[in-house]
Amino acid sequence: MAEIERKFIPSLREGVEVVKMIFFKRLRDYFMEKYPGREKLYYGMLAGAIINELFGIENTEKKITDFVQLNREEISTEFAMLGKQFADLRILLTDALRIHFLCNHQEGQVEGNEEILTRARDCGVLLVERDVPLPKGFMELVYQVGKSYGLIIAQ
Repeated sequence: MAEIERKFIPSLREGVEVVKMIFFKRLRDYFMEKYPGREKLYYGMLAGAIINELFGIENTEKKITDFVQLNREEISTEFAMLGKQFADLRILLTDALRIHFLCNHQEGQVEGNEEILTRARDCGVLLVERDVPLPKGFMELVYQVGKSYGLIIAQ
């Protein structure tokens, strides 16, 4: 059984990555509107920094760490408003965060996992009352939403 579960993890992680791409597009577009006149690279880096924060990903590339350090206040402010600003994505993000948590746990990466969910709850993204998604249901949701955003092409 454990061997079968391990085979699903890469597929589930791909689903999480699709959710991140959807969220990246939405964040970038939102920032382009909210902060007009900035360098185009800024919008993508701000969106990426917030996604990394939400999913507990530490990018150690100097260009990224410098950007995060320089823009810490904006990142924190925007992060705190995610649940309100992107309420329509809360189900998708909740499911992706929980699948991310489960994949990490299955791969023995347990340190910091609880903190990721706590931060997501605190910023209003995590729907605590929502049941943990089953893999099939999560992948079906990702497929439907990814298709609507043009990130998944129907075969």
